[in-house]
Amino acid sequence: MPWWVKTLVVLGIWGVMVFAGVVAYFAYDLPEISQVAQFQRRPAVTVLAADGSKLARFGDMRGETLEVSEISPDLVHAVLAVEDRRFYSHFGVDPIGIARAAWTDYRTGHMRQGASTITQQLARNLFLSPAKTMRRKVQEAMLALMLEHRYTKDQILGAYLNRVYLGSGTYGVDAAARTYFDKPATEVNLREAAIIAGLLKAPSKYSPSANNERAEQRMAVVLATMVDAGYITVEQAKAVVNQPAQPRANPAVEGDGRYFAAWVADQVNAFIGPNHGDLVVHTTYDAKMQRAATAHVAEILNGPGAAANVHQAAVVIMAPDGAVKAMVGGRDYDESQFNRATQALRQPGSSFKPFVYLAALEAGRTPDDLILDAPYKRGKWEPKNYEPGYMGEIPLRTALAHSVNTATIRLLESVGIDRAIAVARRLGITAPLRRDLSLALGTSEVTPLELTGAYTAIANGGRAVFPYGITEIRDADDSVLYQRKGSGAGYAIAAAEDANLVRMMMGVVQVGTGKSAQLADRPIAGKTGTTQDYRDAWFMGFTADYVTGVWLGNDDGDEMKRITGGTLPAKLWKAIMTDLEQGLPVRDLIPLQPAAVQDQAPDGPAVPPLPTVETVPLDGAPTAAATPDPGVPTVDTTGQVKPEAVQKEEDQDDDKDVPDQTPSNKPDPIGDLLNKLKKEE
Repeated sequence: MPWWVKTLVVLGIWGVMVFAGVVAYFAYDLPEISQVAQFQRRPAVTVLAADGSKLARFGDMRGETLEVSEISPDLVHAVLAVEDRRFYSHFGVDPIGIARAAWTDYRTGHMRQGASTITQQLARNLFLSPAKTMRRKVQEAMLALMLEHRYTKDQILGAYLNRVYLGSGTYGVDAAARTYFDKPATEVNLREAAIIAGLLKAPSKYSPSANNERAEQRMAVVLATMVDAGYITVEQAKAVVNQPAQPRANPAVEGDGRYFAAWVADQVNAFIGPNHGDLVVHTTYDAKMQRAATAHVAEILNGPGAAANVHQAAVVIMAPDGAVKAMVGGRDYDESQFNRATQALRQPGSSFKPFVYLAALEAGRTPDDLILDAPYKRGKWEPKNYEPGYMGEIPLRTALAHSVNTATIRLLESVGIDRAIAVARRLGITAPLRRDLSLALGTSEVTPLELTGAYTAIANGGRAVFPYGITEIRDADDSVLYQRKGSGAGYAIAAAEDANLVRMMMGVVQVGTGKSAQLADRPIAGKTGTTQDYRDAWFMGFTADYVTGVWLGNDDGDEMKRITGGTLPAKLWKAIMTDLEQGLPVRDLIPLQPAAVQDQAPDGPAVPPLPTVETVPLDGAPTAAATPDPGVPTVDTTGQVKPEAVQKEEDQDDDKDVPDQTPSNKPDPIGDLLNKLKKEE
């Protein structure tokens, strides 16, 4: 035997041994494919509106397990076209696909295409982690070969179609078809099949229940791929593309009711614990109110708000017992799931002042008692009113109606900071509150939800409420696991003081800073709020039927263009409440109180008389607010505030509208597809 033959034999033996060693290295911890992995899913939580209609669903869902022959052929072909068009010809790994992907990546200079077959994807989904490592890729290929050896092509494709994740907590094409189109996978048409297949690239991004426009664009790409693969004709693709866009699937969550749904879903574990199965959650949600709130928020943000640098909003609509009927947590749930109604802590500005005036009423003051409006200075802190000039001694009702800062600070100084904080706590404010005189100007941050809840106690005759959205929770067997009982925390305000405060807040709308919120046919009460440099603008108000809180601002605290609580927030409140009150009878804001209610203020420390006029000039326009010096120490309990926290309240009655913003042109991917299809013709 020649030497070179011996050399080749030896090298061959060593090569086989090395190859066997490599295979053994990657195969020693491979799972047994005969034991298919158990499907693990999160329990499904279905959220229902107050009328019993479906609002949203969280968690995971599987549909029926179907054979390939039972699934709509259009759906099978769409998946094969975009994922693995040579599925029925390769042996589990696609060398042609690998070569094509490698060449594309080489030409572009970066990774753009993958080459995993459906068999490889199934192996990864069943047995491996998603980690992008060489070991995982090799094991994925080995498992694919083993699956192809043991099972038929239809069995492998069926297992893939029944288990693949397709967004919104759905696993398998049948669950996706039922979730997005309310029909089984056996009945989907070509358009629906293309949308479902399009989800495979990025389920969250292309979900029709999250972004219908994006789903339609991806559908067009899938149709073009099906034409290229020979599954449909150009004419069929054109017919689908030229159809009018279908409305968003799951219309119950239209209008960003998802902010509300996510809020209540997050509370479920607190009521029944984390270890539970599938649940049905009944809520207080009202779809009609939600649509009204969402539509008017969009009008403001896309119209005058856009020109005034207003990018975000929050709205809470509450019934007198604390039931949250609707909630806007931001401009767009798809862009940001951060709920500004329940999670954002923002300074309320003068919308905090009613708590100070209620503390004064409980301490024996009356709406007609006089308080001084004059320049005020404590150390380096010199807060100003929004309007120039001072009015001298004015009634408390006038000070609240016109949101006079200097008068409110003097009132808080007289009544006592602790008493005002105690009032806010009784009414439901749980956020930390500053213990200094800037509290009068709303420098302590609160959420729109808790501030609306506190106003509800004023609106309903003095009963403190716990804002709630869940009325009942049932399990999959329809057994009641939780049912709301009780009506709140009881009376927190005596009838006389509550009636006086409501009348004073009616004055805010009739003659003060909130005139833009007036409703033509019924009485309302409320309060405006604006913070320093126009970072936050509020209108909090109520009728006899509902309490609605409105906040406008920017997530980063960027300054709005002279937007105060009396401008866009008041107008937004009016637009929403006009829709809500349509058809309801006109009712008094101050109903008769139950005889059992004690008509007296809660116990508290004695309050000194209101301060007299100080020897300071009352004429002349105010100067700009004092600029704080760096390094000033924090306030102590005497009421001396540190300048960097000073809140300049800027409420006014300004009915000037800001011009609408012209919408920009958008690209037309559907049109691009049509051009491509014409060229292919």
